[in-house]
Amino acid sequence: MFATRSELLEKIRLGEDTFLELKEVKFAGGKVRGPSQDGLADELAAFANSSGGVLMLGVEDTSREVLGIPIDKLDDVEQLVRQACEQSIKPPLAPIIERMTLPDGGGVEQPVIRLAIERSLFVHQSPGGYLHRVGSSKRPIAPDQLARLFQQRSQSRLIRFDETPVPRATLGDLNEELWRRFAPARSADAPEVLLSKLAMAARDEQGEWRPTVAGLLLGSYVAQQFLPGAFIQAVAYQGKDVVPTGEAVYQRDAQDLIGPLDQQILYACAFVRKNMQVAARKLAQGGREDLPQFDMLAVFEAVTNAVAHRDYSMAGAKVRLRLFDDRLELYSPGMLPNTMTPESLPFRQAARNEALTSLLARCPIADDTLAAHRQHIMDRRGEGVSIVLETSERLSGKRPEYQLSDDSELKLTIFAATPEQKETSDMPS
Repeated sequence: MFATRSELLEKIRLGEDTFLELKEVKFAGGKVRGPSQDGLADELAAFANSSGGVLMLGVEDTSREVLGIPIDKLDDVEQLVRQACEQSIKPPLAPIIERMTLPDGGGVEQPVIRLAIERSLFVHQSPGGYLHRVGSSKRPIAPDQLARLFQQRSQSRLIRFDETPVPRATLGDLNEELWRRFAPARSADAPEVLLSKLAMAARDEQGEWRPTVAGLLLGSYVAQQFLPGAFIQAVAYQGKDVVPTGEAVYQRDAQDLIGPLDQQILYACAFVRKNMQVAARKLAQGGREDLPQFDMLAVFEAVTNAVAHRDYSMAGAKVRLRLFDDRLELYSPGMLPNTMTPESLPFRQAARNEALTSLLARCPIADDTLAAHRQHIMDRRGEGVSIVLETSERLSGKRPEYQLSDDSELKLTIFAATPEQKETSDMPS
């Protein structure tokens, strides 16, 4: 939007409208005094809740004069923008922040900051409430219109979020080698038509082809640019608790596992293999037997379920894997779908992300050890939870536990086995 310098200057000359907001940046005592963090958050959220737009910092709104921002203050202004987006807007926003120069009334180039905000996948709340853009001003969204907006943007769960086209993403952001894995070997369809049949692409409200959420998650290496929470944060801790910052080193390993979802799942399994403790014992007939803390098939099923069934409409929320000396904790964003409860998980099936689970059920497992169990990442028969519970309990003697926190996150705890537990479980009854 207003991509060229000449387009931007012409829009500024004409003044504010539905797609343009101008803000002078004021300083006092060396600090930014205007706009305020909350005021900036309201403007940005209103654009995101509407059709997007551009906010120019360093341009006075009434005179439309380019006043500029001192070069040594650009970092401070950008920090204010980031704080507004991350702290004052729910869910957080990630606008494009561009430093540039524009000529003032005397033709002297002045530094300014251009903020480009796309129409969002989400409905954003800012300090002023739920706002949208009406002409050159922001206004509260009426209750009936707000309900429709939530429905349109899939947060009401009436529309499957994984089939939603992603703003700003283009079909060029998909990797053909990745998405062709799911396509028939022979097809006369154009790529966009084939992607549409796979629910990996769809037309947006303007008729443009865009990758869907599912398309980016399994057909792209850059999904996190558009879905910033779509990764697994893995941490291995020393001991059985998280030690407060400032004391001795308490993390043995920490990685953000990114990439297509099937790769994230395998990376998570490799992380657990690398960081779990493996004891050994001698066998009576000679040789030795490894005694791992966790059954890797159970870990694979648990991670697969976490990424396949999590709520991707929760912007910024990520799957978290925490490995301790005595347990593995796995946190998956979102409440349980339909009327399911943690207790009913082993007995019922309900998929939040139908397109995603369908693709995962056709995605080969690129790991020989895990591929011995089955050919594809996802099992559509709904046996994953039972495998997690039963194989883990056989190994450790303690049944894993599912817990729902604040209707917004599902936590799975798998308890680690000890050599003593393994020997006990091997004894004849």
